[in-house]
Amino acid sequence: MYLNKMNKLWQFQCLQITRRSSHVETKADIKRNINKVLIANRGEIACRVMRTAKKLGIQTVAVYSDADKHAMHVEMADEAYHIGPAPTTLSYLNAEKILEVAKRSKSQAIHPGYGFLSENVEFCERCATEGVIFVGPPTSAIRDMGIKSTSKTIMSNAGVPIVKGYHGEGQSYDKLLSEARRIGFPLMIKAVRGGGGKGMRIAMTEAEFKTQLESAKRESQKSFGDDNMLLEQYITDPRHVEVQVFADMHGNAVHLFERDCSVQRRHQKIIEEAPAPGLSEETRRSLGEAAVRAAKAVGYVGAGTVEFILHRQTHEFHFMEMNTRLQVEHPITEMITGTDLVEWQLRIASGEPLPFTQEEILRKGHAVECRIYAEEPRAGFLPRAGTLHRLTQPIAEENVRIETGVRQGQEVSVHYDPMIAKLVVWGQDRNEALAKTRRKLSEYQVAGLETNVNFLLRLSGANAFVSGDVHTAFIPQHEAELFPESDLELSEEKAVQAALGYIIKSQLESSPNDTWKGISVTPTSWRSNYQLQKTINLKFGEKDVRVAVKFEAAPNSYSVSVNGGQWLSAEAFLKSQNGLRLITKVNDRTSNVGFLTFDREIHVYDENGQTVLHLPVPKYESKVGAGDSLSSDNASSPTPGVLEKILVSTGDKVVKGQPLFVVIAMKMEYVVRSPRDGVVSTVAGLKQGDAVGKGAVVVSLQEE
Repeated sequence: MYLNKMNKLWQFQCLQITRRSSHVETKADIKRNINKVLIANRGEIACRVMRTAKKLGIQTVAVYSDADKHAMHVEMADEAYHIGPAPTTLSYLNAEKILEVAKRSKSQAIHPGYGFLSENVEFCERCATEGVIFVGPPTSAIRDMGIKSTSKTIMSNAGVPIVKGYHGEGQSYDKLLSEARRIGFPLMIKAVRGGGGKGMRIAMTEAEFKTQLESAKRESQKSFGDDNMLLEQYITDPRHVEVQVFADMHGNAVHLFERDCSVQRRHQKIIEEAPAPGLSEETRRSLGEAAVRAAKAVGYVGAGTVEFILHRQTHEFHFMEMNTRLQVEHPITEMITGTDLVEWQLRIASGEPLPFTQEEILRKGHAVECRIYAEEPRAGFLPRAGTLHRLTQPIAEENVRIETGVRQGQEVSVHYDPMIAKLVVWGQDRNEALAKTRRKLSEYQVAGLETNVNFLLRLSGANAFVSGDVHTAFIPQHEAELFPESDLELSEEKAVQAALGYIIKSQLESSPNDTWKGISVTPTSWRSNYQLQKTINLKFGEKDVRVAVKFEAAPNSYSVSVNGGQWLSAEAFLKSQNGLRLITKVNDRTSNVGFLTFDREIHVYDENGQTVLHLPVPKYESKVGAGDSLSSDNASSPTPGVLEKILVSTGDKVVKGQPLFVVIAMKMEYVVRSPRDGVVSTVAGLKQGDAVGKGAVVVSLQEE
C-alpha cells in the first residue's frame, strides 16, 4: 500500500501516457540491469527502499550492526549480512565492509538511503571503481554540493540567489573571526560538509563566537570527519522551503514542487508539509525553476533536494544548500504527485529516462509528515534510548502511511537517530490534512520511552501553525501554547480513568486470592449489600493522587472520589480494539480512551495524547541516593551516550554555566555546564569514548 491509490489513479487518468513520454529527450541508449540491490542503511529508510525494490522484482540485501541483529530491516531483506559493532564508524560508515558485502552477495547496486554514506564522495568513487552502481548522483555533484563553499559559487554563477557569507578555505580562528565581523552578527556557523543540522551553531553576538565555533567543529568532525566551517548571515525567523528535483542521464531535469520544513527543533526538522502554505503560484514557479537550474548546473542525476531560506514577509528566497540524496520527508512529495520516488531512483540508476516532463507532473491536495521521536520535548528535546516495551501505531489506510523500522519490544539505540516512525497523511486541502494528522497522532500508544507525540498534537493544532504562519523560530516563539502549564495538572476525569482502568485490568488478570499491587481493600459498612472500597495511590509527576473507589451493586458501576473530593457516579469497562480501550461514564459524560499498563505505569490516551501516572515505588524497592545526580554539587549526563570530552580537572575553579564535559548521543552533541560557581572536587574515572548512562555523575563540585 505504498502508493496512495487515489493519487496514483488521478495522475494516470489525467496524463493518460505511458511511462516513456514520446517527447522526452534521449541520448545514446543507457541500460544497466539491477536485479539485486544492497541497502547501506538501517531503520525506516531501509524498509522503505526494500518495499519498492520488492514491488519491482528486485532482490534486497540488508547490512546490520551488533545492535540491529533483530531489526525489522534485517528480517524484511532477502539476505542480510553482519558488518560490525554498534558504533556507526565501525558498521554503517564502514565503506570497505559494505562494498565487500556487495561483491559477496553479487549485488549490482547500492542504495545508500539518507545519512551515513549517502553523500560520501569517497564511497561513491569506490563504488564506481568496484563496478557497483551507486543509486544517487555522480561523484562530481556530491563533491560540489557537499562542499558548501563550492556549492555557493556554482549557484551564484547559475543565477540562483545566495546568502551573504564566507565560504573560503582559510580556516584559522583569526580568519574566521575577521570574516564574521565583516558579515555581522547574528551569524550562522555551518559545517562545510554538514547536513541534518549537524555541525551547525548560531552565534548571536561576537562574545559567543568562539564557543559556538568550537562546538560546531567538534560535532562536524564526529559526524563527517571534517571540521571546516563556513559562515553565513543569519536571517532572523525565516522559512525553510525546499524543492524536490530529479534528473536523468539523458540531460532531463524536473522538479516535483516544494515542501515547507520551517518548524524545527535543534535545527532539525520535526514536521513537514507539501506544498508550502501561503505562497503565490509565481513564487512556487520561481522556486522550482531555480532548483532545476541548480540541478543542471552540477550535472545532476537522480533524486536531490535544493533548500532555500525564504523571508517570511516578502517571500524573497536564497539558496541554502543542496542535499544530494533522498530526504527523510520525501513521502509528502509522493503523496501530492502520485509518484514513487524510490522507484524513480532505481529506474534512473538503471539508465532509464525520467518518466514525465515538467508539464506532465501534476500537484493535488496537501500532505503532512510528522516525525515520531523517542525524546523529551520539555527537556530541550533530549533524545531517549531504551526499549519500546509497548508500541501501538495508527493503522495505515488510503492516504495514511506509517513509515517505521522498529516494532514493539525493540530497542532505540544510543548509537543511532531516535526516530521511531514517520506519520504521513494526505488530504484534499491543508485543513483536512491537519485534521487527519491530529486524529492519527492521537492513536499512538507508546510505553517504555517518552516520545514527542503529545508535542506534535499541540503543534499541529496551534493557532499560528494552522493559519500557516510558520518559520524556524516557531517553537520558541509559541512556547506557552506548545508547553502549556495545564499539561502539568491532572484532571479529575483522568485520575478516575486511570484508577478504574487499573482496577478492571487487575481483576481480569488476577484470581480472587491474589493481592492487588498498590490497592488497599476495606469494607465500607456491615450491610446486607456488603460493599468494598479500594484506595489507589498514584503519582502524576511529583504530585500524589489518591483515588477512592466504591463498588456499587450494578455491574461495572462505581462511586469515586479524587483526593478526598466529592463522590462521583461512574461506569467503566475495557474492550480490546487495536489495543485496550477504556469506556467510562462519569456524571453522564461518556469517554472512549486508549488504556495500557506497563510495570508501574498507567497510560491513558485520548485526542490530546498520552497521560502517564505511576504507582508509587515501595520504600524497600527505592534506590538509595537516587536523587544525588540532581544535586547542584554534581554535573551529570542528561542522556545515555558516549563521553566525548572532559573539559576540566580536579582542583579547577569554575563559574556557573562554564562547559564541564561533552556527551555525544544519537548523533547529537550535548555540552554539560556547571550548575554553580565552585571548585571541581572529583572527576569520574572515565575517558573519551566511554559509555555513560542518563544521570551518571561525571563532575562533582565543592565550595571554593
